[in-house]
Amino acid sequence: MGTSSNNDKESNVLYMVPEHNAKFREQEDHIVLLEPKFKMKFLKKHLMPRMKSPYYKIHLDDFGSFVWKEIDGQKTVMDIAEKLQNEFGESVDPVYERLGLFINMLAQRKYISLTER
Repeated sequence: MGTSSNNDKESNVLYMVPEHNAKFREQEDHIVLLEPKFKMKFLKKHLMPRMKSPYYKIHLDDFGSFVWKEIDGQKTVMDIAEKLQNEFGESVDPVYERLGLFINMLAQRKYISLTER
């Protein structure tokens, strides 16, 4: 009674609306997330000017890039899952589980935020 399992948590994510929090750029039809190398002001001020790039670059694959482009602050994760299934077919099965894990990972790393509709 009142206990929740991982499946409850994953299914709840399907009804959430993701929004971008991270800087990114599109590079040859793929998305590259840009994560700051330093978050502390002191390090930013003194080390960043000496570095080639102030960001770590995280290159998303075809599926990840497709999902990232679908995130618009309006669609739920379930809406995105349906579009992903339509675009890639069986190659993304089981689509809800895979997308749920990916969305949770993005949220844990604060690349996106999730809000209830």
